[in-house]
Amino acid sequence: MQTTFRSVFISDVHLGTKACQADHLLDFLQKITTETLYLVGDIIDLQEMKNRAHFVDTHTRIIEQVLDMARTGTKVIYIPGNHDAFFRQFAGQTLSGIDIRLNARHTTSDGRTFYVSHGDEFDQMIKISPLMLAIGDRAHGLMLSLNQWINGVRRLFGLPYWSLAGYLKTHINKAKEFIERFETAALKSAKNHQVDGYICGHIHYASFRIKDDVLYCNDGDWVEHCTALTEAPSGQLNLIHWSEQPRHLATEPLNDNWGFTPNGSPTPSKAT
Repeated sequence: MQTTFRSVFISDVHLGTKACQADHLLDFLQKITTETLYLVGDIIDLQEMKNRAHFVDTHTRIIEQVLDMARTGTKVIYIPGNHDAFFRQFAGQTLSGIDIRLNARHTTSDGRTFYVSHGDEFDQMIKISPLMLAIGDRAHGLMLSLNQWINGVRRLFGLPYWSLAGYLKTHINKAKEFIERFETAALKSAKNHQVDGYICGHIHYASFRIKDDVLYCNDGDWVEHCTALTEAPSGQLNLIHWSEQPRHLATEPLNDNWGFTPNGSPTPSKAT
């Protein structure tokens, strides 16, 4: 049985790398139908594949699933990120039924307008030096390798998936400061674009944040947390955490006082 959404936003899949949680994503895509699917950048990690490609059968099946969705009526919009920036040169074109854009505006069924982009454009705005970005990329790769090892051990003991990266991002002050600066930059950009909110990915941290009636939404990733942002037919936005236990559609309950954190726990925040 499939669950129907009005729109679904996913990003930071990193196909072509060992870190990609391809089994979970394929399972998710096979269990939903949606009017519009937004691929919000870093879908295929061309940057990492220059050094070492890991493109297994499940990765190919994900691409086939997306193409099949486009053929059967789903509007698929692809906004390349910094790891698949090669595809930005095709912005404005439609390839195999997939619209490629640098950014997009999405209007929910309840009339709110959101600006949609990958989010890497904020890297310079929040003063991350090229050296720190390079160090961060290497450290992040090591962290993902450790994450795979830790969860392999956890599976042996029947324990659910746990994100090392997610834990560090919520317990290291520098990481928390970076996330806050990123969110602030996106909220400011939404104000400049005169929209009701901003939807992006890039930092691998799914969350909602509201300030001055502007809503920030980050759809997370499919290497550490397996999250997607969904819009219900009513226009309500939710974050879905597609963890190993259970592997079925289950949204985090959202109301005026509670939001979502990647580890599945609610946290105080204004959400919609």
